[in-house]
Amino acid sequence: MNRTEKVFLHPLDESLKKALLLWAKQFEEVVFLDSNHHKEKHSDFHALLAVDALTAIKTDTFGAFDDLSKYRRTTADWIFGYLTYDLKNDVESLVSENFDGLGFPDLYFFQPKKLLLLKEDEIRFSYLPMVDDEIEEDHTAIMSLLDQYSSDEPHEVSVKFRIHKDEYQDKVKEVLAHIHRGDIYEANFCQEFYAENTLIDPLQCYFDLNAISTPPFATFFKLEDLFLISASPERYLKKSGQKVISQPIKGTAKRAEDPEEDQRLADQLKQDEKERSENVMIVDLVRNDLSRLALKGSVVVEELCEVYTFKQVHQMISTVVAEVAADIDPVEIIRNTFPMGSMTGAPKISAMKIIEELESTKRGLYSGAVGYFTPQGDFDLNVIIRSILFNQSRRYVSFSVGSAITAAASPEKEYEECLVKARAMRQVLEGR
Repeated sequence: MNRTEKVFLHPLDESLKKALLLWAKQFEEVVFLDSNHHKEKHSDFHALLAVDALTAIKTDTFGAFDDLSKYRRTTADWIFGYLTYDLKNDVESLVSENFDGLGFPDLYFFQPKKLLLLKEDEIRFSYLPMVDDEIEEDHTAIMSLLDQYSSDEPHEVSVKFRIHKDEYQDKVKEVLAHIHRGDIYEANFCQEFYAENTLIDPLQCYFDLNAISTPPFATFFKLEDLFLISASPERYLKKSGQKVISQPIKGTAKRAEDPEEDQRLADQLKQDEKERSENVMIVDLVRNDLSRLALKGSVVVEELCEVYTFKQVHQMISTVVAEVAADIDPVEIIRNTFPMGSMTGAPKISAMKIIEELESTKRGLYSGAVGYFTPQGDFDLNVIIRSILFNQSRRYVSFSVGSAITAAASPEKEYEECLVKARAMRQVLEGR
């Protein structure tokens, strides 16, 4: 469907971002994706804002990828949305029967009437014909909201642990027993933090979390009374023409205030054999997943075990690229690589079965993916980690964290890594 476009010049600063979201909150469907000015060579936009669904697809896991493929072809337009981790059940003969306090649909994408594509110094309004006469009015409304956001008092949510330290370590020991028996080489084991009978301000949580973390794949997502507030540092998968890019993260180290100590921690992560082995295992898994559909000989590790520094943590990231046939269905690329290896383990199917047995909650949106498809069939999807999830009707708030368990893992150290990853979300919710 053809869109009407108009460009306005304005620097993409924090005041504009807040104005955009203050304007967007009137709509039932909102996706805001922000790179936080990271100089990420594979990104096409600094930020995107999509609101107000013309059409949408909402479904459970059964036949989800087929339904998404049909929906994408039918709209032939921009679509924005998410895939939950539990779509693994549509890819393999698996189940998800753990407790779910959030209740997000398994898959949701929508075709926005109003789309704003943002680069460093411009806002491109891209509107469908039935609303294109509102571009000037909406631009004026957004500009009127510049510098209008004022933060409320910090949240004081009482966050609970779904499983406590001793139980967590016992479960890690069970994962290690599977590894020592040769059932798996690695598994990403996760735990939930939650609060019941709680209301939060999703926008304030997003602004606070983003200020703490400034990640390259930040997301604010709203579907009626469901919210995703994400400070993800990780890209799951991107397709640009015939090129496909995956950037798995495995390996985490805390930051230090002292610059010399901080650099020492980054260097230590770079040389850590356990962390490198975790990363390399997942790189091999990603290479195998991509090779199913890639052109022969095109799968290449562009970057292996490079350490990147974010506000909260140092992370070890690898980049794997591949070429695919020009006529391939883009949803098939996702189906053949989903869920992302960094959130499952290796071998993938065995790891997912063990994860399901040992974790206490259904992952749902956590460790799934959120992003967009273009009208040409390109896409860019992040990994939903470092994220707060909120069901406003149920008054239920949740976030989960995990770590990769390998033969060299220490239950104590894995628990400490989880607390490091949880720090930013706890700080936002608990007001500490």
